[in-house]
Amino acid sequence: MSISNSDYSKMTDKASPNSPVLKNCIKAFIFGGGICAFSQILNFIFQSSGLSEEAIKLATPCVIIIITAFLTGIGVYDKIARHAGAGTIVPISGFANAVVSPALEFRHEGYILGTAAQMFSIAGPVIVYGTASSVIYGFIYYLATK
Repeated sequence: MSISNSDYSKMTDKASPNSPVLKNCIKAFIFGGGICAFSQILNFIFQSSGLSEEAIKLATPCVIIIITAFLTGIGVYDKIARHAGAGTIVPISGFANAVVSPALEFRHEGYILGTAAQMFSIAGPVIVYGTASSVIYGFIYYLATK
């Protein structure tokens, strides 16, 4: 059975309709902004409790990571991500989700070969390429300011 290119194109267009780009961008902006606003509220709470600036810089991301990991563990973060799209990939919360999700998915294979081995299957490339790009950026910055 042979199918023409135009027929194949029609089939793929029917099977994968276009997504509402503007609606998705607005949702991502609102949810991502909400995560950032919540982080800022945490900053204000920590400041008002008398923590030092250094402690605040450590406490805020830790709380966001713990909340994201907890919400991922109970299945809520993925439901939020279905609606928020890219808005949930705000760096620290998205990274926490990327570490916890595979760890949960492969936990039935055991702690070593399942959870530990697969934990960084999604986040690993982000670490590698993020580190490599930051080194390149630092080198360029060094050369530009020298």
